[in-house]
Amino acid sequence: MGQSFPKIKIVAVGKVKKAWLKEGIALYAKRLPEIELIEIKDSGKKKEADKLLSMISAQERLVVLTEYGKERDSTSFAKWLGQEAFGTLVMFIGGPEGVCDRLKKYPMISLSAMTFPHEMARLMLVEQLYRAKTILQNGSYHK
Repeated sequence: MGQSFPKIKIVAVGKVKKAWLKEGIALYAKRLPEIELIEIKDSGKKKEADKLLSMISAQERLVVLTEYGKERDSTSFAKWLGQEAFGTLVMFIGGPEGVCDRLKKYPMISLSAMTFPHEMARLMLVEQLYRAKTILQNGSYHK
């Protein structure tokens, strides 16, 4: 028996347009019943931040994905998620303009020092979440 895995809401700006990205996201989302994917309209950093903050309850913890965030390898990311397994994490992926400065007071993580299209970041995040879950549950996917 492995460690617990948190409930996660991924809030992302814009719609995924490329079919291959949609398919990949759907594949990992199917394997992760603990996650909920929510898309919000691309409307500029301030309005996106307002919308995001209006969606979060007091019991939820916001984590912002940005290039300025802390980078982790897959194992330390899994360990961190295992420590956050109580309540719901809301992971925010901003739009092409990045994120509003108001959101930078929240914990931030980075998927890479490299820049990726935000649609691709969504796929990479759900894959890393699946990988983290298998690490926490001593599964074979990570090996």
